[in-house]
Amino acid sequence: MKPETESFFERVYDVVRQIPYGRVTSYGAIANFLGALKSARIVGYAMNNSHDKDVPAHRVVNRKGLLTGKHHFKGVNLMQQLLENEGVVVKDNQIQNLESIFWNPSEELK
Repeated sequence: MKPETESFFERVYDVVRQIPYGRVTSYGAIANFLGALKSARIVGYAMNNSHDKDVPAHRVVNRKGLLTGKHHFKGVNLMQQLLENEGVVVKDNQIQNLESIFWNPSEELK
């Protein structure tokens, strides 16, 4: 990986580590906060590479609340189980109360 990619990934991980227990955010919200508005997919790549780090990647979903990253977790439904353990309601691979538990780093981290 190029050094600039590694640096961006670390910045993503720093944001994700600040998502509160029982809350979720989106790839795009993280990208926007980092000043890389059109880089939601790169944030996704960072999440795919985060599993050996201390990063709560299960708290990052797509803009509609879908668990699009679930295939990158070990176990059949590990991402959903981790979210449900935090009180997040998931039905058909989608967060049910997204508006009330969404954490926007642009509003929370100033």
